Amino acid sequence: MHATAIVPIKRFGAAKSRLGDAVSVDARRELAGAMLADVLAALERCDRMERVIVVSGEPAARGAARAAAVEWLDDPDDSGHPEAAMIGVRSALAAGDGCVALLPGDCPLLRADELDGAIKSMHAGVAGVAPDRNGSGTNGLLLAPPDAIRPAFGPGSRKRHLELARRSGVEPRVVEIPSLALDLDTPEDLAELRRVLEEDPAQAPTTAAVLSGIGAAAPETKR
Repeated sequence: MHATAIVPIKRFGAAKSRLGDAVSVDARRELAGAMLADVLAALERCDRMERVIVVSGEPAARGAARAAAVEWLDDPDDSGHPEAAMIGVRSALAAGDGCVALLPGDCPLLRADELDGAIKSMHAGVAGVAPDRNGSGTNGLLLAPPDAIRPAFGPGSRKRHLELARRSGVEPRVVEIPSLALDLDTPEDLAELRRVLEEDPAQAPTTAAVLSGIGAAAPETKR
């Protein structure tokens, strides 16, 4: 099976507020753009990705989509992640796409081979949930067909998505995509992302370059 990627993006000025004083507002905007660029670069390397759609009301996200030569759909109301995802889902349904991958723009470590493997395992009648590193959230949602369930992102969404799949009569499946596990919400996430990219900046070069200029304001991750 092949898929269409849908990447909903908040306006950069409102992004990453949970980072608090660890990162300035201007640096958050720059970091949001860098992470999106690395995610789009990874999607370009995916063999099983037929289309990529960025959904956002953020002008810089439109520029990133244009630079990556992917589709862009406007989200003028910036009404939230699930609502933006549905804009992309409706486009995929109209095009007759059989599978979508709803993906965040703040998981710059995404590996094309891992996502390809997850998409390859999909078939009609499946809702695949890729958990975050804490195991309770959803950092990727693979749906075949695209409207198998309505996305319900937010705290505790892993359990919620699996239950929605059961109620909708499709197979609920936990999909392990390790490179999607780390998203950027908290100072602890920032510290972990910095640690990973200091060891291997090639995993997300645009994000690594921005982080190198921000400075190490975030606390160290507890081990």
